[in-house]
Amino acid sequence: REVIEVTKEMITVLQRRNPAIRPSLAIIQAGEDDGLLEINKKMARRIGLNVTQICLAKECSEIEIVTEVLKLSEDPGVHGLYLHLPQASLTSRVLTALKPEKDVDGLSDLNTGCLIRGDLSAGFVPPVTSAVLEWLSKHHVTLEGKTVLILGGHGTFEVTLRCLIERQGIEVVVSDWTSKNLKSQVMRADAVVVLEAGKKNLPPTWFKPGALVFSCDPTSKTGTLFNTCMHYIIILQVTFRRHNVAQSCGRWLQEQEYQPWSLSSISLQPLTPVPSDIEISRAHTPKPVSQLAKEIGLLPEELEVYGRSKAKVRLSLLDRLHNQPDGKYVLVAGITPTPLGEGKSTVTIGLVQALSAHLKLNSFACLRQPSQGPTFWGESNLLCLGGAAGGGYAQVIPMEEFNLHLTGDIHAITAANNLVAAAIDARILHESTQSDKALYNRLVPSVNGVRRFSPIQISRLCRLGIDKTDPASLTPQEINTFVRLDLDPSKITWHRVLDTNDRFLRKITVGQASTEKGQTRETGFDIAVASEIMAILALADGLEDMKGRLARMVVGTSRSGQPVTAEDLGVSGALAVLMKDAIKPTLMQTLEGTPVFVHAGPFANIAHGNSSVLADKLALKLVGEDGFVVTEAGFGADIGMEKFFNIKCRASGLQPDVVVLVATVRALKMHGGGPNVSAGAPLPREYIDENLSLAAGGCHSNLRKQIQIAHLFGVPVVVAVNVFKTDTQAEVDLVCQIAKECGAFDAVPCHHWAQGGRGCVDLARAVTQATRRPNNFQFLYDLQLPLVDKIRTIAQKVYGAADIELSPDAKAKLDYYNQQGYASLPICMAKTHLSLSHMPEKKGAPTGFILPIRDVRASIGAGFIYPLVGTMSTMPGLPTRPCFYDIDLDPATEEISGLF
Repeated sequence: REVIEVTKEMITVLQRRNPAIRPSLAIIQAGEDDGLLEINKKMARRIGLNVTQICLAKECSEIEIVTEVLKLSEDPGVHGLYLHLPQASLTSRVLTALKPEKDVDGLSDLNTGCLIRGDLSAGFVPPVTSAVLEWLSKHHVTLEGKTVLILGGHGTFEVTLRCLIERQGIEVVVSDWTSKNLKSQVMRADAVVVLEAGKKNLPPTWFKPGALVFSCDPTSKTGTLFNTCMHYIIILQVTFRRHNVAQSCGRWLQEQEYQPWSLSSISLQPLTPVPSDIEISRAHTPKPVSQLAKEIGLLPEELEVYGRSKAKVRLSLLDRLHNQPDGKYVLVAGITPTPLGEGKSTVTIGLVQALSAHLKLNSFACLRQPSQGPTFWGESNLLCLGGAAGGGYAQVIPMEEFNLHLTGDIHAITAANNLVAAAIDARILHESTQSDKALYNRLVPSVNGVRRFSPIQISRLCRLGIDKTDPASLTPQEINTFVRLDLDPSKITWHRVLDTNDRFLRKITVGQASTEKGQTRETGFDIAVASEIMAILALADGLEDMKGRLARMVVGTSRSGQPVTAEDLGVSGALAVLMKDAIKPTLMQTLEGTPVFVHAGPFANIAHGNSSVLADKLALKLVGEDGFVVTEAGFGADIGMEKFFNIKCRASGLQPDVVVLVATVRALKMHGGGPNVSAGAPLPREYIDENLSLAAGGCHSNLRKQIQIAHLFGVPVVVAVNVFKTDTQAEVDLVCQIAKECGAFDAVPCHHWAQGGRGCVDLARAVTQATRRPNNFQFLYDLQLPLVDKIRTIAQKVYGAADIELSPDAKAKLDYYNQQGYASLPICMAKTHLSLSHMPEKKGAPTGFILPIRDVRASIGAGFIYPLVGTMSTMPGLPTRPCFYDIDLDPATEEISGLF
């Protein structure tokens, strides 16, 4: 009764914390045992837990037992597992399959080891052992100095029982039924515990007066005294088993709560001169990703491991930590870059290394996945895509895995995108060559004499206003409306994609085979990261949201002027299936062992250029209320940061605490009037020699403007000066001084490339101080403004334009989008990243120009309208000498050479 009351109170406390919780025990037994089931059910009702009984065949095989054990061990609804099986069936393989945290009978080696070591908090005391200890404690005022004989002992029970009894100060003697000294051992014992019955009886005259004699073996028949005691022990075992189940449930519930980090940093020993990125990466061994996951509070069931150093993280984490407050949210943006890039990724990684490894604050980096196109290109004027692992001593490792395939997300996007393209052309062909009746019979076939609409077809009927579910009930007109998408081939906006730079696919003709019956049309390929599906992946806040966005994607227009969606094609469910794993962020780590989420990689000019909403949300929960999540926006603040605020923050509902604006002396000199910089060409002398005048000119123009853009959104700015070896101290000091004069909260030099996190400690301190300032975050425009006014607002307030100029095509498109009900979507401007204006050659902060909008397109699934400013290519080409000339593999070591 006492044990039952304690267990009931435990369950009551658990249910106060989580009213839905109900401890559950699963019993696996060989053959029927209604008596056992009745005892368990009766006890379950008294205590308040669930019992499930799995009855295997009496002569079941080891593999059958293991299969059931594995299934129940992985079931989150089962908190305890009792193997009511013959001793011979409790093989090593069976016990290995049993999760120690559900081993409420204490059979596993881990449980036994914990008990022997004295750690009663980690494992479970076997119910048999608890029952014996309870019996002894209730029948002796003092146990110290007593002697207990354990008879017929074997395996786990004998070991743990002996260990725990001895810890009470009791002498333990272990014997078996064949011992020659059995009589003398029984006569001197204060208690005799029979673990396994023998073939002979113990005469009553052998027992010491007042000795306790009882059996834990239900098959024993050694006398009236044994039978009485045996009954009590069995009931007590069942009671303690229930107690262990409640204890297991409590531990499980505690695991579900937020866990403080126990992050172990990896010490860096930077070399001078700094080796190549790939040499640094290979010189450092990352922690096993399972260890990293445990350190940051992830549960094993939330991890899907890909090899040793990367893993997918399941979205169930968001449900588990739903009530956990978010950490601080930091955005890394930059000034208008040179074609060489200014190091936003290295600053992002250096900052989190400084926060975690040096300031001991929980921090997470969220980065985009790079495209393979620029990886094999070898030039860096598409930095939004390639080489995003950072560099020097501030990078994600292993960098080969980061830059090549990773966990296959881009391949999933490619497959999904091209499935839509295939569905479009197939539908045009079939509609052009079949009657309404033939189309209808094929789209809604009779299967085994039964004809029914699929769920996605019922959705289409509802959108068409046809409230019918019986295929036989549609009228000829309704059949025509249902089967005819009537896509206008000249107004199909959907392209195929490929994650390779291939200029000859920019414009192609499809359908030239004779089997396609003359259905030729012009189309083209984009690079995979420019796909709308990539933008959707980055903005979705869950699987259901992603599925809805995929369904809403507009692929073209019908001849009657109506938009045609992926759901109209019937393909949206299949797209969700292809993308179900890609939606999970990939966990990796920096050189110093700080966690990184790598997820999504949308084109930064045609899409929003930010990593995923889900990666940020997961990281914000994991770091805890006092932690930091650092995410990066593509290109300059006028592109990536503006889209982060106006598009990504609207989709996520998150608000950043501070912007880190990355600047380099090199880029500031260019904006101050310095000569052009080109990838692959030597730097002009102006960028190597000290020139305070050029640096000041860039600060007072481009840097000032980019700080002002951040202030438009009400967010404090910390300027990070990414120091290069050609910079002088006077130049760096000047930039920091002017940045603060221009309104930055602080400005600090950063040496992370050469020193790792230690070189970014000052930036980390400045960021932590900036997050304590009041935040007046606001969006740049109201979504209810007309589309043209939203475009004008961005052009004037962000870029510095005097006004916009719409081409006739752009004006017609805006009218069409207004008519279709898309007017309330945000704007995603597509323009050059090399200038605040639409003219790449215009550096600094040009003003007074007219921004030409040559076309306007829509990504309805992603949820934005994108005006095209100037000429934008969505399929890069290869240069004369791509870097694949230098990339090779050593067949013996499998080591890659020539990659970065």
